[in-house]
Amino acid sequence: MSQRQVLQVFEQYQKARTQFVQTVADLASRPQNTEALQNAGVMSLLRPLLLDAVPTIQQTAALALGRLANYNDDLAEAVVKGDILPQLVYSLAEQNRFYKKAAAFVLRAVAKHSPELAQAVVDCGALDALVVSLEEFDPGVKEAAAWAISYIARHNAQLSQAVVDAGVVPLLVLCIQEPEIALKRVAASALSDIAKHSPELSQTVVDTGAIAHLAQMILNPDAKLKRQVFSALSQIAKHSVDVAEMVVEAEIFPAALVCLKDPDEYVRKNVATLIREITKHTPELSQIIVNMGGVAAVIDYLGDSKGNVRLPGIMMLGYVAAHSENLAMAVIVSKGVPQLAICLEEEQDDHLKAVTAWAFGQIGRHTPEHARAVAVANAFPKLLNLYLDTESSEDLQVKAKKALKSILQKCTYLPALEPLLYEAPSNILKHVICQFSKVLPHDSKARRLFVTSGGLKKVQEIKAEPGSAIQEYINAINSCYPEEIVRYYSPGYSETLLERIESYQPV
Repeated sequence: MSQRQVLQVFEQYQKARTQFVQTVADLASRPQNTEALQNAGVMSLLRPLLLDAVPTIQQTAALALGRLANYNDDLAEAVVKGDILPQLVYSLAEQNRFYKKAAAFVLRAVAKHSPELAQAVVDCGALDALVVSLEEFDPGVKEAAAWAISYIARHNAQLSQAVVDAGVVPLLVLCIQEPEIALKRVAASALSDIAKHSPELSQTVVDTGAIAHLAQMILNPDAKLKRQVFSALSQIAKHSVDVAEMVVEAEIFPAALVCLKDPDEYVRKNVATLIREITKHTPELSQIIVNMGGVAAVIDYLGDSKGNVRLPGIMMLGYVAAHSENLAMAVIVSKGVPQLAICLEEEQDDHLKAVTAWAFGQIGRHTPEHARAVAVANAFPKLLNLYLDTESSEDLQVKAKKALKSILQKCTYLPALEPLLYEAPSNILKHVICQFSKVLPHDSKARRLFVTSGGLKKVQEIKAEPGSAIQEYINAINSCYPEEIVRYYSPGYSETLLERIESYQPV
């Protein structure tokens, strides 16, 4: 065989390999093909091509594996079991930038599915190789490495700690200072995934000076970057008062409040989440947000949003109101109660309704004035219906009942209490009767209205155990009226009168 023929054979072989990996990579990009590819044993065919002499074949083989592993955990597990990861990690340190990006993509695709698969990526020494890639000159390689790190760290504190121990955090902070928007996004996302698990991990991110660099990007025009920045700040701030104070001191307010009106839904939600995580800690932090117009801005945000996007805003109002009478009044003055009533009316999700019920409880539990604000918004019948509805989740029933009780114990606004006399079960009714027994002795106009509206009659119909708390309240109410009035409205009194008429002998 001549040299020319030998070259032709090699060219054909290379062409065939190239065509094979490109075809597999194309097929792997469509989910409907993955099962057929797996059944055909494509993993074992791609593995030797990762070490092919031709760089393009190596890269395309890695890309194909990444696409397959990305599809589901079975395929990702096949990559692990096929002993492919050590090969990728070895090549990650040796090959060109195109291969490094493809290899990091495979690691990310495997790690994303479960903590176990992410641990397999860590166990094969991937973190050290990814750290080296974060120091590469090429921003695309850095981005691919940061993405893989993010997918490893997001699962749990143990994996996140492994990432931190590999020395990743300072390099990610450098990445968010790079000019490339895509790299900034992924680095911010990775910092968020590291910080979210524990106060210690959050502190590690803080200690590298991340807050100041993240704070500089809150008004960046790129929506996807802003999503990640606000997510990272909220994951950092949620763990402790000290860290939340550091986020506030980075002077992100009131500029961040502008982003509650951002066209991007996720930006708005992440800003609301950040405000929630700050206000939940202390009355002082809540007061800072209130002073900057944060409560009014969140109430407007609730009016402009629907569904799950409302959740952090509703929770924020509840946290603010929980701290003190004054802060709860700030929510009321900013017209938070009617907006929460709208949320309770509009939303179908039980979890959202439960959180809204909880927020009502935090607002109304302070004083009669606070309770009246909730009562005037017609919240009592709504909360009662949610508590009694057998279709409501257990959590919703518990929160609606708890909110109703805590507000009723402060409510002295009788027009809102009276309908509950007819609708409430005994465990709620006793709180309603208790409030009437407190108010009626001191208000003659209310006593008269209570008779003419049928309230007194209804009270006489309640069957209470002698000596029970509810019987004591009924006795207190009855003592506000002449004995004949009480007798007149008691059940069976009309029959007694008729009997007297029958036995009466005219003179």
